[in-house]
Amino acid sequence: MASKANSIKLFTISTPPMRAFHLTWMAFFICFFAWFACAPLMPVIKGEFGLTMAQVANINIAAVAITIIVRLIIGPLCDHFGPRKAYTGLLLLGAIPVLGVAASQSYESFLFFRLLIGAVGASFVITQYHTSVMFASNVVGTANAAAAGWGNAGGGAAQALMPLLMAAMVMLGVNETLGWRAALVVPGVLMLIMAVVYYKFTQDCPQGNYSELRAAGIAIEGGKKGGWDSFKLAATNYRVWLLFVTYGACFGVEIFIHNIAAVYYTDHFKLSLGQAGMAAGSFGLLALFARALGGWISDKAALRGNLNSRVTLLFIMMIGEGLGLLWFSRAESVAFAVIAMLVFGLFTHMACGATYALVPFVDKRALGGVAGIIGAGGNVGAVAAGFLMKGMGGDVQQTLSILGVLVGASALCAIAARFGSAAQEESALAAA
Repeated sequence: MASKANSIKLFTISTPPMRAFHLTWMAFFICFFAWFACAPLMPVIKGEFGLTMAQVANINIAAVAITIIVRLIIGPLCDHFGPRKAYTGLLLLGAIPVLGVAASQSYESFLFFRLLIGAVGASFVITQYHTSVMFASNVVGTANAAAAGWGNAGGGAAQALMPLLMAAMVMLGVNETLGWRAALVVPGVLMLIMAVVYYKFTQDCPQGNYSELRAAGIAIEGGKKGGWDSFKLAATNYRVWLLFVTYGACFGVEIFIHNIAAVYYTDHFKLSLGQAGMAAGSFGLLALFARALGGWISDKAALRGNLNSRVTLLFIMMIGEGLGLLWFSRAESVAFAVIAMLVFGLFTHMACGATYALVPFVDKRALGGVAGIIGAGGNVGAVAAGFLMKGMGGDVQQTLSILGVLVGASALCAIAARFGSAAQEESALAAA
């Protein structure tokens, strides 16, 4: 019977684990592209609808709020139905508001569709679930982080490409009002195509699909407990909630930067829409390697030390992120702002990779519940950052300073998540 892959062979799709690896990061890339497609166009949309900074803050909060609920649900759904069906359903349903936002005629309708688009952010949990059940413990950190990082780059690609896509529509003779709407149709169509591809070419785990395995009476490791049981088991584990906080402090900040970067660069540094998109996009494109680097270093640290070496590494990365955020908040020239953003962004993405390198070891009986709750923490962090900015009267610099301090403090949660000797022995045996 097929077993988990103990190596990552990037240039093949002949095995179920590698086919799942490549298709899951591609699906995640498209979902993130769609999730953040509106952000770099916000300066134009803000002008068309006459939005205030308070309304922009509401839109940013809406974009990440519903993801909290969907992420909590989607993990246990992976345990119950399998990641293949879960991803296909999310891609199909998520495409509806992505296409709908292009038809918005007012602040209220735009806010409504932006809220619903947030559901596609739950794609991350399925991607992490799928790689976790496909790869063995010696490479699972790298596999999780690489798939998440490359998929995450969809957010950066949206920042850079959506203004260019809109400009191309305008060059074809479409006016600006119709141009941003036409540009937003593209990610919606890509999601529909990806839904078909994912359903047709992936399977739930190395042995096959959950429904067929259960019918044959074969035990499933990732989905031993399905649905609500998985969630309850995960929710009673204190390490899940500590990592919920750390993920809120790294991925939550990442989402917040995606949502405010373009407006910040245009308002504070007076950059054009295209220049702001490139500057903001560079942050997201760090995910192409930085998140994978965090997972890879975590795997190497665990091989040289033990499971707690992963925990210590996460602590160091979060301290680096907090200090980098403080530097970014104080940058007064655009050159220093971009450099500072890339430095703290490097630590942020690596911390995200290091967090999910720990996820498969927290509770193997409820992988979906663990991945879902910790993933939701990222969005709780983003929503909290959005409310903080609103409380600061839209002052982005002040918000970034406070976030830097909070991120540094949350690093203590990483240290508190240290594992006992039994968990370390189990991890060492699995890697052997």
